Amino acid sequence: MSPSTLAISYFVHLVATVLWIGGLVIMVLLVLPTARRVVGEQPTLYAFLNRLRRRFVPIANLSLAALVVTGLIQMSGDPNYDGLMTFNNDWSRFMLMKHIAIIGMFFCMVFAQLTVAPALDRALLLLEKGKQEPAALEKLHRDETRLTWINVGLSLLVLLFTALATAL
Repeated sequence: MSPSTLAISYFVHLVATVLWIGGLVIMVLLVLPTARRVVGEQPTLYAFLNRLRRRFVPIANLSLAALVVTGLIQMSGDPNYDGLMTFNNDWSRFMLMKHIAIIGMFFCMVFAQLTVAPALDRALLLLEKGKQEPAALEKLHRDETRLTWINVGLSLLVLLFTALATAL
């Protein structure tokens, strides 16, 4: 594999990592606590978070696609790679653990996008029409926050396993 192809792949991979994981971390450490303090637990908070989620989801999805493509390019070019489903060295075992964590992140993201987000959209719409109690939105928001925290934890594992594999 040419060094320029590998360099471009690393660059895109790092940018996608920063956008996806950085977005999750910024969300749970800065945006959510600050929004709660400023706005409080009320419909305005949920409307704000809904708009924020709608802006972040396409970025996260695009980042995931870029990570898959560039990760495959990088893995095939790594001298430690011995083939698909071959785990005979520490590097391949760390990569396996990394990919298990990534799959966990993917399933959290899919669950959030296909179940929690539509339920939040529906509950917010009903609340705006006076047909929903804020308690339902609070529960859904807690579910979304919990999934985001799980994703942050899994993303830290991804970074840990990447660091361990890179150090070999």
